[in-house]
Amino acid sequence: MHADPESPPSREEAQLLPDEWLKVKTVATNGNLSPGVYYPTVTKRFVDDKHPVPSPTELLPNRLHRHGITRRTRRRAILKNGECNILKSRISQRRLRFLQDMFTTLVDAQWRWTLLVFTLSFILSWLGFALIWWLIAFTHGDLETDHLPPMQESSNWNPCVLNIYDFTSCFLFSIETQHTIGYGARTTTEECPEAIFIMCLQSIVGVMIQAFMVGIVFAKMTRPKHRTQTLLFSKHAVICQRDGELCLMFRVGDLRKSHIIGASVRAQLIRSRTTKEGETLSHYQTELQLNADGCDGNLFFIWPITMVHRINAESPFYGVSAADVLQEKFEIVVILEGTIESTGQTTQARSSYTSSEIMWGHRFVPLVTYNRERQGYEVDYSKFEETTQVDTPLCSAKELDDFYGSQADRRSIGYMAVGSPISDDIIVRTSLSTKAPNSPLAHIADRLVVDAIRRASLTNRPSTVKYPPDFFNGSEEISSSSEDENEKEKKKQKS
Repeated sequence: MHADPESPPSREEAQLLPDEWLKVKTVATNGNLSPGVYYPTVTKRFVDDKHPVPSPTELLPNRLHRHGITRRTRRRAILKNGECNILKSRISQRRLRFLQDMFTTLVDAQWRWTLLVFTLSFILSWLGFALIWWLIAFTHGDLETDHLPPMQESSNWNPCVLNIYDFTSCFLFSIETQHTIGYGARTTTEECPEAIFIMCLQSIVGVMIQAFMVGIVFAKMTRPKHRTQTLLFSKHAVICQRDGELCLMFRVGDLRKSHIIGASVRAQLIRSRTTKEGETLSHYQTELQLNADGCDGNLFFIWPITMVHRINAESPFYGVSAADVLQEKFEIVVILEGTIESTGQTTQARSSYTSSEIMWGHRFVPLVTYNRERQGYEVDYSKFEETTQVDTPLCSAKELDDFYGSQADRRSIGYMAVGSPISDDIIVRTSLSTKAPNSPLAHIADRLVVDAIRRASLTNRPSTVKYPPDFFNGSEEISSSSEDENEKEKKKQKS
């Protein structure tokens, strides 16, 4: 048990310690130490030049008190923005494999490379066919001085393409042909069959290039990956008690009004594991069971939801305490999947939490309230990352279960705190009043009765009964004692 920090010995000890050890906070309600924070427990040390107090990082770690030990940051597999921190090397025939799937390669590439390929595909096609048109005109003799357009009527020359002077004219004609612009100045004639064939070929190739590149740009702009920019994960995960169990919780939210249909959240734990044969699995993945508000991973995702992983006997965190979180090296990868309502495409948002991003003894602050002026539920995203400290045991869930093993009723609704007005014999008599065989329903009923009695006894009742002023009528102001006396007098007179 921690000592009171306001006691005289603690204040004397605090004066002898350096400033690094004094950066602790206390809970204003009861003055106890803040939950989830480790505090130094050391003997008195005098500070002088010859015997300075060692810094917190120089102290040896201990399982119960690891004061000043900095958290070890783990190399992430998934970055906070959802990108995979994976580098692939030594792939045989890497370029050939990527070129065989050119469409996916260009969609996955960065925008500068996609736009560069987009521009070069048109320019190179224009230049290539311009060179072909120049060769056709050159071989036919259209570029000779006597066969140029000003001299064609006098020399009675019929060219393959009208109004061709040089390579620039061929380049302009290539652009007009490929994009079916048709200014009317340059046209093909029936003189050269090869010119007719190249004109048909360039029209087909131009349509294919345009369709291919427009498809790449459209697919790149409408990727479901961009929808993840409006899907939020909390920067930190928290661990606190909920319904008597330690729970790991994180929050997810959606900024858009168009919802994610069929949203589901998964979580996987990545850490090293050693098998029975001594094999070390450095990146072993374990699925974490998640639920939200009593439901499974499938969400009705209309407002931010807190996902809960109960740390029970089936959880890999069952034997992990608050002190172990500081030294354990692991990563929790969270994945949100669903269908975009507006486009019908499937999207996936990812994030991760390392051991340094788990806050023990904290709880998320509610952020959904009803706005009466706007007649709707309002989500305050300024509180999306906000947490509050709560009293949480620093031991592991396994140690907590061992402690409550013989006191299972303390976690049920029939548990009564110390100082309750109902004595223990009432509980015993209530539980022994029924002689029916042991049945869980009977025990639950007993607990409900006891809890109802306890709640009734704790209710603040007025010492005197106050009646409204018009409760008694004027004809009923005679007291009950006077009425009795009148009846006795009447009986005497009759006798």
